[in-house]
Amino acid sequence: MSRLLACAILGLGTMVSSAAMAGERNVTLAVSNMYCAACPHTVKASLEAVSGVSKVVVSSKDKTAIVTYDDARTDVKALTEATTNAGYPSTPKT
Repeated sequence: MSRLLACAILGLGTMVSSAAMAGERNVTLAVSNMYCAACPHTVKASLEAVSGVSKVVVSSKDKTAIVTYDDARTDVKALTEATTNAGYPSTPKT
């Protein structure tokens, strides 16, 4: 019985540590093709449509999008694909 309990505790600890590693992240994307006043709205809408995104701030002046997202539900690749599919290719800004 004690082995079963130890395995259960170990398994629970693994699940908790995996969940603790997932969470809210921020990324700044460098966004191409933003030339007019409507562009930031389109970029923002494309990013907000991605499941797991909680906040988007787009700057046409800086040609960036700062995205807050849940890394358990999405990733940077999905974010850059969303803007690219909307006509605004993006890459993580370093």
